[in-house]
Amino acid sequence: MGWQRMELSARIARIEPSATMAVSMQAAALRAAGRDIIALSAGDPDFPTPANAVAAAIEAIHAGQTKYTQVDGTPELKRVIADKLERDHGLGYSMAEILVSSGAKHSIFNCLLALLGPGDEAIVPAPHWVSFPDMVRLAEATPVVVPCAIESDYKLSPAALEAAIGPRTRALILNSPCNPTGIAYRPDELAALGEVLRRHPRIVVISDDVYERIYWGEPPLENLVQVCPDLRERVVLVNGVSKTYAMSGWRIGYAAAAPHLIEAMRRIQSQSTSNPCSVSQAAAAAAIAGPQDDVARMAEAYRRRHDRIAAVIDGWSGVRFRRAEGAFYLLLDFSSVLAARGLADDAALAADLLEQAGVALVPGSAFGAPGCLRLSFAASTETLDRALARLSDYLNG
Repeated sequence: MGWQRMELSARIARIEPSATMAVSMQAAALRAAGRDIIALSAGDPDFPTPANAVAAAIEAIHAGQTKYTQVDGTPELKRVIADKLERDHGLGYSMAEILVSSGAKHSIFNCLLALLGPGDEAIVPAPHWVSFPDMVRLAEATPVVVPCAIESDYKLSPAALEAAIGPRTRALILNSPCNPTGIAYRPDELAALGEVLRRHPRIVVISDDVYERIYWGEPPLENLVQVCPDLRERVVLVNGVSKTYAMSGWRIGYAAAAPHLIEAMRRIQSQSTSNPCSVSQAAAAAAIAGPQDDVARMAEAYRRRHDRIAAVIDGWSGVRFRRAEGAFYLLLDFSSVLAARGLADDAALAADLLEQAGVALVPGSAFGAPGCLRLSFAASTETLDRALARLSDYLNG
């Protein structure tokens, strides 16, 4: 018998490869072929991991902390996370309400698997992070993507939330500051969403706060539990060290939620990855508990980069955008440019920019924002200046 193509599961057909990674790989391939490519596609901080975190990892290795840990994280790291939630937000969480996982993405995935099943729905405001809808699909549920217009600063309104809720709605995913827009919800906006959620007690809110420390907007940033403490049992706070501490490769995230949900997520994790990396947990504990000077410096650098490039983009004809309040992205609406150049969609524009200008941006369709491109400014000022010059030439050509 000849070889037959392996049959794969139906769930694989429901999901798409990460658009961010696809663009990054395409840029890397062109570089390998000798092309001068500037990649502003990946959301990977360009700063080094803080020295105290690196030192803690090395010390952990020498101390033999290279074995299995508890599935839900070491007691040391969980205590540091609990202290952080109390210090930064005034929220008291017990050890039983905290789970450490292999990245914030992993925590969200565990949570969705614990909450959702066939026929269930999860509301995903768009623009959204690329993985949210596909993680819902992998949980055999249906993502209900709610478009949020640039005129409303890409935020979900109470009316839009109410309209999206159905009898099988089980989850709402909020990301603030948001990837890809860099926009954050104000406390009064969260309070208004809370009013709707009180009328629908089966809905659990997953609050993706991974960019909370990279924020320069006003007023001070708060999460849904701070604004609506009565909803605490229905909110999952998700965070990690990847963005705040430039530790994306260390793969440590965490969730804080009701004990029975955390236990369900722990059970799932025990049958998938077991514990997060032991050495990375030691580094994360040092980063979260230690001096935060590096965090402040990185956030200020991102703010300066944002202001620098926003001033240039302001001069681009036909390109609309909202200034960010955090994270390290800008979502640029090129709809008018597509029409003027006869390009079919944002994917075609991204391909044309890569070929003609040598700049890699991610198509907005991957984020639920057709006609847009996402620009990451997690790159040096010199790199950003070179990229902006090329983009300006392309648009003026």
